[in-house]
Amino acid sequence: MSEPKWRVLISQRAKRMLRRLPKPLKQRLAQTFDDLAHNPRPQGCKKLSGGDQLYRVRVGDWRVIYAIEDEQLIILIITLGPRQDVYRNL
Repeated sequence: MSEPKWRVLISQRAKRMLRRLPKPLKQRLAQTFDDLAHNPRPQGCKKLSGGDQLYRVRVGDWRVIYAIEDEQLIILIITLGPRQDVYRNL
């Protein structure tokens, strides 16, 4: 696979969540982060209403909420969590 075009940054909030997850889910999320570095708007991603550049992508029953900064080629992973909880306190 080619070198990633985008840089993926993970917020402290998302890092805390990642530490508590089982290894198989961490690996699936890591693969998703890698995929986002090559294509920040993959098929199946949704732009969230209410946020300027907030998007979400599904990973099973989990959601990854991220922001895209097109000018700097940065993807900021804001939070992640189970579908029923992730949209609270955005």
